Amino acid sequence: PQACLEALLTRIRVTIVHERVGMVASKVPVSILTGFLGSGKTTLVNHILTQKHGRKIAVIENEFGEVGIDDGLVMETKEEIFEMNNGCICCTVRGDLIRIIHKLLEKATFEAILIETTGLADPAPVAQTFFVDDFIKSKCELDAIITVVDSKHIIQHLDEEKPEGVENESVEQVAFADKILLNKIDLVDEEEKKQVIERITSINQVAEIIETTQSNVDLDRVLNVKAFDLKRVLETDDGFLDIDQEHMHDQSVTSVGIEVEGELDERKLNMWLSTLLQEKGPELFRSKGLLAIEGSPHRYVFQGVHMLMSMASSGEGVGKDWAEGEPRVNKLVFIGKNLDRKELERNFAACIVKTKKPRKDEC
Repeated sequence: PQACLEALLTRIRVTIVHERVGMVASKVPVSILTGFLGSGKTTLVNHILTQKHGRKIAVIENEFGEVGIDDGLVMETKEEIFEMNNGCICCTVRGDLIRIIHKLLEKATFEAILIETTGLADPAPVAQTFFVDDFIKSKCELDAIITVVDSKHIIQHLDEEKPEGVENESVEQVAFADKILLNKIDLVDEEEKKQVIERITSINQVAEIIETTQSNVDLDRVLNVKAFDLKRVLETDDGFLDIDQEHMHDQSVTSVGIEVEGELDERKLNMWLSTLLQEKGPELFRSKGLLAIEGSPHRYVFQGVHMLMSMASSGEGVGKDWAEGEPRVNKLVFIGKNLDRKELERNFAACIVKTKKPRKDEC
């Protein structure tokens, strides 16, 4: 039986950035956006949502973790939200994916659909959706599989040894890509970048590699590019269209979600996060959170990939401030191996301020 990742939150955002009058294609081009945890997928989604490209795009998100964080990281837009059942988009929720695409196509006309998978998803079963459902096949065409690669960490994920019968998601994501965004090139030198490119091309020689920082790319290079080639995929994987083909995820990769109301002592928080990433970084694939800092009206965004960490706030234009009277609920997600839930919860609780100081917006 398929071994599916647990506790996934999936939402669909129907986003109209800028409407225009023009010819609508007979079939809606669909792009699948994939890439390992922390590679920069959500950053690319934000570029797509905010650029004035004139396209009417539906964005479908699949998030791994017990607590939803990405809805707070994605730029605010005109949107509609549809819930999908818990499960991995490449496994148990494919039926929901089909159902939601049916709803989208029945109620509106779109110039493109973008599906952002979880960082632990195999893109092949998601792509399969567009060849096994007759209605979707008649209305949509798979345009491209876009894989975002973290230049700093990709090789260690490609080299990771998995249990027998368990797929390496990073390898699958690179192998099935039509376009590869070689992201975070500012974090590697020329020799490291050369090694990464050589490793990628040893797995996939045909995908175009586009070098990026902060996932910033000309959308004309990744959307409506007609890059997916079913014939090539079948030559590589003759079981691609077999809907009963089994695949197993690495069950040693788990997530811990924390959701607690309160304000945080900034010094204690920074000390704890820095120590955590230094000690657990190699096995901590991804960490992220939305945080309330004592005395500040701003919402803070924490992002971590292995030992690298960044912190930004709505005061710097990232996200939006806490609304007046809004409960200050902190949300964090940690994804990795050998996670100790009780220890994470205990150490985070120690950062919560017991006696609040007045906030700047209350003075």
